[in-house]
Amino acid sequence: MTNYELTDLQVVLRPLEREIELVITGRGMGFAEALRVALDGLVANKMRSFLTMLGIIIGVSAVIVMVSLGQGVAKATQQQIEKLGTNVLSVMTMGRGHGGINQGLGGQQTLTLEMGDAILKQCPSIQAMTPEFRGNGTVKYKSNNTKTTVFGAGPDYFQIRNMPLASGKIFTDQDVKRKTKVVVIGDNVRDTLFGRTEAVGKSLKINGQSFKVIGVIQKRGATGFRSPDDQVTIPVTTAMYRVFGADHLSGFSVQGRSGAAMAKAQEEVLAALNRALKLPVGAEAEVRVFNQADISESAAQQTTFLTMLLAGIALISLIVGGIGIMNIMLVSVTERTREIGIRKAVGAKRKDILYQFLIESTTLSLVGGLIGISFGILVAKWMSLPAEIGGLGFPTLISLPPIIVSFGFSALVGIFFGIYPAMKASRLNPIDALRFE
Repeated sequence: MTNYELTDLQVVLRPLEREIELVITGRGMGFAEALRVALDGLVANKMRSFLTMLGIIIGVSAVIVMVSLGQGVAKATQQQIEKLGTNVLSVMTMGRGHGGINQGLGGQQTLTLEMGDAILKQCPSIQAMTPEFRGNGTVKYKSNNTKTTVFGAGPDYFQIRNMPLASGKIFTDQDVKRKTKVVVIGDNVRDTLFGRTEAVGKSLKINGQSFKVIGVIQKRGATGFRSPDDQVTIPVTTAMYRVFGADHLSGFSVQGRSGAAMAKAQEEVLAALNRALKLPVGAEAEVRVFNQADISESAAQQTTFLTMLLAGIALISLIVGGIGIMNIMLVSVTERTREIGIRKAVGAKRKDILYQFLIESTTLSLVGGLIGISFGILVAKWMSLPAEIGGLGFPTLISLPPIIVSFGFSALVGIFFGIYPAMKASRLNPIDALRFE
C-alpha cells in the first residue's frame, strides 16, 4: 500500500473511530449514537443540508400560511354574516315587471303592516319581527347634505339586525303608532353631517322634512349589499305615510327562537302570508324568504373548500421537498460508498447503515419542519397586520391543528423518501464498496 493510499484510508477512518470501537466491542450502534453520527454528517455539509431542507421549509410554511388565510377568510365571512343578525329570515316580494323592466325584489306592492301582525300571532317559532320600508333620500344638516338610504322599521329592527347604538336611544312602538319624526343615523352619516359635534338632539332634514336625531348606530362596516353606517332609520309608518307616501312594505325581518327552529319558522311565515293574501290551497305567495342559516352554511362550505384547496396546493410543495431529500440522500450514499464499505468490513450490520441514513433524512425533515413552522407563523402574522404599518391587511387565523398536521407530514415525508436511499446504502456489498473510487 502506497503512502498516498494509506493517507487516504486514514482520512476515511478518522470520523469512524467511534463507530468502529462500538462494533469491535460488540455494543453496536444505538439510536442515540446513530443520531449523533447523522447530525455530524449534516453539520459537516451545512449548505447542502440547508438546501435540502429548503423544500420542507417552504412546504410547511406554505401549509400554515394558506390554511391560516383560509380560516381567517372563513371567520371574517362568518362575522360579516353575524352582523346581519342571528337566526334571521328576510321576507321580500318578488320583482314586478313594468314596461318590460323587472323592478327587482320588493317591487310588488303586496306586503302590509297587517301581515306583520299576522306573522307575530300565527308563528310560534319566531321571537321578533319588524316591518321594513326602504327608500332613497337626501339628508341635510345646515350646509352639509348626503344622499343615502332611508330605512323605515320597527323598534325590534335594531335587535334583529344586531345594530347596537353608540349614543342616544331607539324609537319606540309609540313613535311608530304616532308616525313621529325621529331618526337614528349611521356612523358615516353622522360623520358627514355633524363631524366631531354631538349629533343626538340635533334636527336634520330628510327630503325636506325635519327630523330629530335620537340615536347613532355603532360603526358596523359593510354587511352584504348595504352598510348600516350609510343609512338613516326612522319609524316604518313615518317612512311610508309621511316621507314616501306609500301603503305597502318592502319586506319583513323575522328572528327565529333558535337556529334549530329556523326551518320551521320559515314554513310558518310562508303559511301566514298565504292566509293573509287569501291564496288558494296549494298556491304560494310571490315572496322570497332568505334564511340566514342557509347563507351561513353555504359560506362555510365555500370557505372550507377554499381552505382545503389552498392546503392541498401547499402540500404538493412538501412532496417536492421530500423528493429533493431523496435525491440528496442518494448523492450522499454515492459519496460515502467507501465509508459504508469500511463500516461493513469491521462488522457493522445492515440495520446500522439503514438506521443511520434513515435518521439523517428524518432529521432533515424535522429540522426543516420546525424552521418552516416558525417562518409560516411569522408570515401569517405579517399578512394580518394593517397596510398602514407595513402588513397586507388579510384576515388570517393561526390554529394548532394545521401546525401539527404539517409537522407530522414533514416527518412522514422524511421517512418515506429516506427509505429508498437508506435501503440502497444498507445493501451495498462491502468488497465492492471498498473498491469504489
